[in-house]
Amino acid sequence: MKKIAVILISLSLAGCFDDTSDLQAHIAQVQANTPKQIEPIPKIPEFNHFDYSVTSLRSPFDAPRPEAIQEKVQQMSGCLSPDPRRRKQPLEKFSLSDLSMKGTLGELGITWALVEASDTTLHRVAVGNYLGLYNGRITEVNQNNVKVIELIPDGAGCWVERETVVALVDSNTEGQRK
Repeated sequence: MKKIAVILISLSLAGCFDDTSDLQAHIAQVQANTPKQIEPIPKIPEFNHFDYSVTSLRSPFDAPRPEAIQEKVQQMSGCLSPDPRRRKQPLEKFSLSDLSMKGTLGELGITWALVEASDTTLHRVAVGNYLGLYNGRITEVNQNNVKVIELIPDGAGCWVERETVVALVDSNTEGQRK
């Protein structure tokens, strides 16, 4: 390609001048400095195949799912713990990341939040309702968010309270959590 470009340039300039000896010298120099052989392709390293033979475990290509808490609660004296006899509410089978607040309703001083689950069902919840995998109890409902107190296992048989907020979903930024 370089040779063709040099030849075309030399032919176009040759028509303008009678003396082309400097062009001929340049062409000779380029041809002398151009390598005649192409470098060989680098060797490709050998691929070692890994056989994934553990079919009973989760596939490494599947996204991990939130694990539901064991229903068997090991009760320790003097510790905070959820009530295992309490009847579960419909939104307690979804993690908080699978729930989004869509709006509010109000009547006679009671404010309800409209919460959409990942299965596209819409639920009306108020203060005192439960949602989420970790026994989340709603403590406050306002126009912008729902505040939830969850009971998180600490690994030693006790439970710790954690406050979480499910924020109102803005139509431009689908599903933000604080």
